[in-house]
Amino acid sequence: MDILKPLTCVHVILAEEGIVEAVKKKEEILLESGTNELELIEFSIGSRSFGINVSKVEEILRFSNDITPMPHSNEFVEGVFKPRGTIITIINLARYLGLQESDNPENDILIVTGFNKLNTAFHVHKVKDIHRISWREIEKPDITIYGGQSGVATGIARYDDRLITILDFEKILADISPQSTIKTEEIDMLGERPVSHKPILIAEDSSLLEELICKSLEKARYTNIIRTANGEEAWEKLNELKSRGGPIKDSVSMVITDIEMPKMDGHHLLKRIREDKDLSILPVIVFSSLINKQMRQKGEQLGATAQIAKPEIGKLVSIIDQYIL
Repeated sequence: MDILKPLTCVHVILAEEGIVEAVKKKEEILLESGTNELELIEFSIGSRSFGINVSKVEEILRFSNDITPMPHSNEFVEGVFKPRGTIITIINLARYLGLQESDNPENDILIVTGFNKLNTAFHVHKVKDIHRISWREIEKPDITIYGGQSGVATGIARYDDRLITILDFEKILADISPQSTIKTEEIDMLGERPVSHKPILIAEDSSLLEELICKSLEKARYTNIIRTANGEEAWEKLNELKSRGGPIKDSVSMVITDIEMPKMDGHHLLKRIREDKDLSILPVIVFSSLINKQMRQKGEQLGATAQIAKPEIGKLVSIIDQYIL
């Protein structure tokens, strides 16, 4: 296994004509608060450009043939490998997306990710570049692209003369390994519960995860859920509710937000809420697959009430109970 370089505390590596110099430190943007920007690693499968938030990436490795196939595994799982004492599952992203697989896999790249409390390697063809982009420049794909169903893209970014599709890696993992995502069965372990009609606003761009979160809250007998697809929609809704007059908590008792969202991310939404004299009293829970040491520090700086890593839906409901019940 030829390690290009770890992202954890060093650099992102480019791979266009072989491996070249590092271009940006991962921590530079991770420790900034509420900028509404992300660093996007652009990679390719064939001629198609895709993107992944650098916050999800642990390291980038050269592809290796030293992979152990797993019997009865999902068709998109190539096998497992153990680069430094940790067993990591490899997902063939071209195969999952229905694209042409590589003719020369020995020249390919593994993007090792760490989110949802899992370490997974995604087999791609090239890592091309890293871009710093505002979430405002990222558009959510129209639902007609996927026939109204939950799609595999959370956003599309235009950079120079090309479009970069930002993939929903949580959905990819959920499709391949359903046990890795939110399990509504966790709510059953909380026992008998009272009904609450207090309004809770959700900001979540993944339609799959939004549905799972709302089903879980409804199962926990929270009946008044306000759904928004990103931080910008959530901010507009909060201002609409505020304009009605009266105590704001009569209109919304709590905000639950993801971090990664087009138009406005969860941290920027949190920053705006805390800067608003009327909305600042609201509890804001950050519920994201990106809760790590750096992201937790950022959330604390911005005034998050609590930060919970997906897919811990039972823990999320327990925190909601503390502030609402």
